[in-house]
Amino acid sequence: MKKILITGAGSYIGTSFEKYMKQWPDKYQVDTVDMIGDGWMKYDFSGYDTVYHVAGIAHSDNGKISKEKAKLYYDVNTKLTIRTAMKAKKSGVKQFIFMSSAIVYGDSAPIGKKRIITKDTPVSPANCYGDSKVRAERGLKKLEDENFKVVILRPPMIYGKGSKGNYPLMSKLAQKMPVFPYVDNCRSMLYIENLMEFVRLMIENEEHGTFWPQNAEYSNTSELVKMIAAEHCKRIVLVKGATVPLKLAGLATGLVDKAFGNLAYDQSLSEYKENYRIANLRRSIMLTEDVSK
Repeated sequence: MKKILITGAGSYIGTSFEKYMKQWPDKYQVDTVDMIGDGWMKYDFSGYDTVYHVAGIAHSDNGKISKEKAKLYYDVNTKLTIRTAMKAKKSGVKQFIFMSSAIVYGDSAPIGKKRIITKDTPVSPANCYGDSKVRAERGLKKLEDENFKVVILRPPMIYGKGSKGNYPLMSKLAQKMPVFPYVDNCRSMLYIENLMEFVRLMIENEEHGTFWPQNAEYSNTSELVKMIAAEHCKRIVLVKGATVPLKLAGLATGLVDKAFGNLAYDQSLSEYKENYRIANLRRSIMLTEDVSK
């Protein structure tokens, strides 16, 4: 039996993983430790095969942020991550899995400009949130050796039932708006259970390195909203001709490019020797909306 410790209580990803792994009660033992405060430092990490580090401050800012908020990003996303990994290594843990993000590559390309990230695309964080993830990655790589394997995950937008962030906003719009602008964009996304299976395979196969899991299909924001509306038996009309007004609006706020811009991984980056894509895009939307309840 593999013993796994989730560092970060109450997070969407950590909670989802703990629930997902209950399918194999005789194969995996999953525990969670709260990382708020210093109590976690007294927790015994020895005996665990893997530490899955999900604790972090999520990116929810647009524009300039305070020095205090910037410091918080680095304290939690960088320093806490490295301190946790150091404790794990000292305790004899064999593998450390870190939730980084596609944000390490910077912002989405504006409407009308394609952006496909390949293995050769350098990291280029556009804000301190992305930079805090990059610095954590670098610190972790310095700790890695033959007895301490580090897995860095750079997922795109994660969504699923109960998720936070941009997806719930799209869902609300899909259920209320009779019309929605059509924009030809391309985005990588990752359904929560696809991520959970990917993490399980990382543990099972004792992997190390940097990985870019994503759905097998790219998403288009407008078509996604239409798909969500259909799950609620609502008809939404996609209206063309809104690209120019949205481009102009994008000059005033980064929210436009965040919603309609382009940011996708080359699909070859995300291939793995075993299938981790439990659900395709349409089924993942059905499971996320779960209108039967």
